[in-house]
Amino acid sequence: MKGTTSGVVAILVTAFLWGTTGTAATFAPDAGPLAIGAAALGIGGLLQAAIALPSLGRARRDLRSHTGMIVAGAVAVAIYPLAFYSSMHLAGVAIGTVVSLASAPLASGILELILERKPLSGWWMMAAALGIAGSAMLCVAKADQPTASASDTLFGIGLGLIAGITYALYSWVVHRLISREIGRAAAMGAVFGFGGALLIPVLLLTGAPLLASTESFTVAAYMALIPMFLGYYLFGLGLKRVRPSTATTLTLIEPAVAALLAVVVVGEQLTTLGWAGLAVLAVALVVLGVAPTNSDDAAPAAPSREDPAVAAPRL
Repeated sequence: MKGTTSGVVAILVTAFLWGTTGTAATFAPDAGPLAIGAAALGIGGLLQAAIALPSLGRARRDLRSHTGMIVAGAVAVAIYPLAFYSSMHLAGVAIGTVVSLASAPLASGILELILERKPLSGWWMMAAALGIAGSAMLCVAKADQPTASASDTLFGIGLGLIAGITYALYSWVVHRLISREIGRAAAMGAVFGFGGALLIPVLLLTGAPLLASTESFTVAAYMALIPMFLGYYLFGLGLKRVRPSTATTLTLIEPAVAALLAVVVVGEQLTTLGWAGLAVLAVALVVLGVAPTNSDDAAPAAPSREDPAVAAPRL
């Protein structure tokens, strides 16, 4: 249970960091969503690979035997930030974040059910339902704010769904690699390093505005180093100790953080319905935290023989 608790804490901290990205992006208005997404996870992914080089070398044979899975995870990593930031750009920060994160637990649960034949517990379904309901309340509360057009909003929602699916997919891939006795650092380094490399051409084509001013460059550096590099490092620690379906449900705190920052930093207004949505999200997290079946769902993976230095990380 101690390991499960540390995994939950790691993912909650990650979700908080991710919740800052929408507000941070508003400080670089001249940079497009593709540039921001490619810089954030492209550079962040390559940094993940850089710190994992020794582990990648030790696990190279095991990684080679899972090439197909790693490629699938890397492609999902590359698609996710492009879809996520484009969704926020078209539909608004609140709606884009809510749709992306609210759809991820459902996609993650379906992946586990289909690919691993793992039934979802009643506690997880309750937490997911509460989380989705709270996110929907936040979405409705922000829906009256102006957007470019109805078609842009619908397209943004569609991209948010793609972001949620790809987020669930790469989370499942990393968790699966770890469960097959590949060390956390090697699993994260392989999937995110390859995914980051796939994003570099996009960054080269679209990233010029990020160098146009100190403010834009600072935003890009913050995105790459804090929410993406540090955030995904903690996310990897969490995935070692909890199932992907639990992890993606825990990250439903992200739209709550994003909404609060929009109020405090950007100056947006949150209605009574919006505050109620935040309260429902809090209840979802409490349900996940105290559910008696969590420890059964989240048994930690066996330590890797190839990567003993990172087999039992400490927060």
